[in-house]
Amino acid sequence: MLNFKFSFIILLLLLPLSSSSSSSLEAIEGVINRLDAHKPSPLSQESAVKALLNRLLPTHFSSFQFKIISKDACGGNSCFWITNYKNSSNKSPEILIKGTTAVEIASGLHWYIKYLCGAHVSWDKTGGVQIASIPPPGNLPPVVKEGIMIQRPVPWNYYQNVVTSSYSYVWWDWERWEKEIDWMALQGINLPLAFTGQETIWQKVFMDFNISAQDLDTFFGGPAFLAWARMGNLHAWGGPLSQNWLDQQLILQKQILSRMIELGMTPVLPSFSGNVPAALRDIFPSANITRLGDWNTVNGNPRWCCTYLLDPSDPLFIQIGEAFIKKQIKEYGDVTDIYNCDTFNENSPPTSDPTYISTLGSAVYEAMSKANKDAVWLMQGWLFYSDSSFWKPPQMKALLHSVPFGKMIVLDLFADVKPVWESSSQFYGTPYVWCMLHNFGGNIEMYGVLDTLASGPIVARVSENSTMVGVGMCMEGIEHNPVVYELMPEMAFRRDKVHVAEWLKIYSRRRYGKAVKQAESAWEILHRSIYNCTDGIADHNTDYIVKFPDWDPYLSIYSSFPKQDIITTYSNRRFMLTESDSTLPQPHMWYSANDAIVALKLFIDAGEDLAGSLTYRYDLVDLTRQVLSKLANQVYLDVLSAFQRKDLKAVESHSQKFEQIITDIDELLASDDNFLLGTWLESAKRLALTPSEKRQYEWNARTQVTMWYDTTKTNQSQLHDYANKFWSGLLMDYYLPRASMYFNRLSKSLRENKRFDIVEWRKEWISYSNKWQQDTKVYPVKAQGDALAISKSLFQKYFEK
Repeated sequence: MLNFKFSFIILLLLLPLSSSSSSSLEAIEGVINRLDAHKPSPLSQESAVKALLNRLLPTHFSSFQFKIISKDACGGNSCFWITNYKNSSNKSPEILIKGTTAVEIASGLHWYIKYLCGAHVSWDKTGGVQIASIPPPGNLPPVVKEGIMIQRPVPWNYYQNVVTSSYSYVWWDWERWEKEIDWMALQGINLPLAFTGQETIWQKVFMDFNISAQDLDTFFGGPAFLAWARMGNLHAWGGPLSQNWLDQQLILQKQILSRMIELGMTPVLPSFSGNVPAALRDIFPSANITRLGDWNTVNGNPRWCCTYLLDPSDPLFIQIGEAFIKKQIKEYGDVTDIYNCDTFNENSPPTSDPTYISTLGSAVYEAMSKANKDAVWLMQGWLFYSDSSFWKPPQMKALLHSVPFGKMIVLDLFADVKPVWESSSQFYGTPYVWCMLHNFGGNIEMYGVLDTLASGPIVARVSENSTMVGVGMCMEGIEHNPVVYELMPEMAFRRDKVHVAEWLKIYSRRRYGKAVKQAESAWEILHRSIYNCTDGIADHNTDYIVKFPDWDPYLSIYSSFPKQDIITTYSNRRFMLTESDSTLPQPHMWYSANDAIVALKLFIDAGEDLAGSLTYRYDLVDLTRQVLSKLANQVYLDVLSAFQRKDLKAVESHSQKFEQIITDIDELLASDDNFLLGTWLESAKRLALTPSEKRQYEWNARTQVTMWYDTTKTNQSQLHDYANKFWSGLLMDYYLPRASMYFNRLSKSLRENKRFDIVEWRKEWISYSNKWQQDTKVYPVKAQGDALAISKSLFQKYFEK
C-alpha cells in the first residue's frame, strides 16, 4: 500500500462563499432548489451509487456504506463527507461516505481511493484504472476522527461540447455509455449535456408540422456529422439516417437519461435554434425563413451547404420550439429545466441592432418557457470570442439581458485560454460557468495549461462581483491527456489554488501504482514544457504528418509564419475555417523539443519498474509519438528547403526520413490498444443492422477523421484533417501515401527539370482519399508488439546520436 499523507484533506472546508459569488447563486437559487426537489429518493440514489461501486470495485462492495444527507448537514451547500464507519468489524463496512446527491457520494468515493489509497481512474482508452494500490477489504485506511468534508464552492460541474457527441460518442453503445456516466459521477460532474437521439424527437415534431420522413432525409446529417447538422452548418452530408438509427438512438438516450438521473445529475437537453428543413418553406410560405451562407464547402454546393433558418421573431419559431420541448417531456418525463440553445453559434444575427438582438433572444427563451415555465437557457459563449468583432458590449448585453435574470447560464467556453468573463463585466451580471475547451477535433496531442486550470477557476470565483456558478469541460473530443481530465474536474471541489508540482508527484504515484523517481522527474519536465502552454494559441494539432500542407513548394517557406494555420474568416454571416495560401502553415510548438526528449528518456528508464502498467504504457507511447511527430515537422521543412536549393539527393534523403518516421510511429501505435484505427471503424460497423448501414457508417467514420467534408477533383475539403488522429493503420494507409505522392513529385520535378504541378498532386491525392474513404479494409483491434522495446529502439535510432 502507498503511504500518502495529505494535510489538505484533513481540513474541513466549511468557509462561507464569498459575497461576490453569493450574488450569482442567489439569482439561480430558485433553479437549484427546483432541480433538487426533482432528484430521485435517497434510497434510489444510494442504490445507484452502490451499483457504481460494484462495477468499479466489486471486491470492496461491502467495505463502504453510502448515505444521502441534506444540504443543511453540509452547511447549506452540496458536499461529500467521508468518515469511519462506527463499530467497524471484519463483516461490516469500514468507510461511510455521505453526500447531498449520489454524484457527491461518488465524488467522495473517488476522493477516498485517490488520496487515501493511491488509486487512479481514467478512461479505458487512456490506460484505464489503477486500483492495485487499494488495500484488501478489512484493511482500508481510516480517515481522521472528524472525517473529511468537502463542499462544492460553486454548484455545477458541467461536461461536454455540442460536437463531442460526433467526435467521440457517435458509435457508442450502452456498455460504453455506462462506463462514461460512472466516470462522470466519480469526477463530480452533475450538469452533463445529453444530446443523443434528438433526431428521433425532431422527426416526430416535424411530422406534426406535415414534414415527411423523406423530407428529413436531406435535413439530417450522417451519424458522424450530426453535430453540425444540428447547428445548421450543413445538411444531408453523410446521410440519410435510417429508421433503425433513429429508433436505436432514442432507446439509448432513455438509458443515458435514466442513469444520469439515478445518480443525481441534471441533464441538459437540446432546444430549438431555428434550423429547419427546406420543405418547411413550402408548407409555411409566409414564414420568415432565410437561407444561410456557405459553411466550409469547396464551392458552395447546395447539396450540403446553405441551410435554412427560421427567424426567432416569427411566431412559427415559438410554436416549433414549444412542440420540441413538449415532445421531449412526453418521451423522457420531467427530467430537467436546463436547455441548450446556440442559435448564434457561427451564425450571427443579420443586424447588430441591440433591440433586434434582444427580441431574438426573448423569442428563443419563450419557445422554451412556453413548454416548461421553469426553463433555463444554457448557451455556449464561444460566439463572444470567435466573433468578438460583432459581439461588442451593446450586442452582448442585448442578448444576455433578453431573458429574465437567472434564466440564462453562459458557458465561458474557452476560459482556459481566452476568458471572456474578464472583459465582459462577468457577462454583464449573467451567471456563467468557467470552462476548459482544451481540444479541437478529438486530435491526439499532449497539451495542457495545468497552472491555469489549477488557479483560473479560483481567481474567477473570488473576483469582485463574480457571477461564476460552476466549472466545466467543453473539449471537442475526449480520451486523451488524462492528467488534464483529472485535474480539471477536481477544481469543482477546490476552494484554493492547487500546487501543481506537488499534485503531479502524487498523480504520478497514483497513475502508475508506485513511486518511481524517473517517472516523477519526467512529470516535472512535462509540467514546465508540454503542459505549460502560455502563448495563448488554441492548440489544434497541425503537425505535418497528420495535416500535410496543400503547399506550392516554390513559395517562400520561412518568410512569414502565421501563428496558426487555421484562420477564421467571416462571410455572409457564416464562419469558415480556411488555410492561408500565402504562408506555409506552422504547427503549434510552445515548448522546447529537447525538454520532451529528456522526459522521454526518463520515461523509458522508468520502464524497468513499470513495464506491466497499462497507464505507463499509454503515456510512454503517447510521449514517444509526440516527440517523433515534432521531429518530423523539421524534416518536412528540410525537404522543402532542399527542393528550393534544387538538391535532389537531399530531397530524397529527407523525404525518406519523413516517411520512415511515419512508419515507425505506426508500429509504435500498433503496440497499444488505444491507438488503433480498427477500434473506431469496428465500433461504427457494430451499430449497423443492415449491409447498407454498415457501408454508410464505415464511410462516415473514415471520412470524419480524414477529408471531413466535400471535395472536387482538384480541391481538398476546407476541413481536411480537422479531426486528424494518430492511429495505427491511419498513418500507414492514409498519411504515408499522401506524403509519398507529394515527395515523389518533388523528386521527379528536379530529376526531369520540370515545374512541380501542385494541381496534379491534388488530383492524385484526392482520388486516393476518395477511394480510401469508400474502402472496407479491416484493421486490427488488438495491439501487437512490445511498446517499451519499440520506444527504446526509436529513441536510440533518432536521438542517441
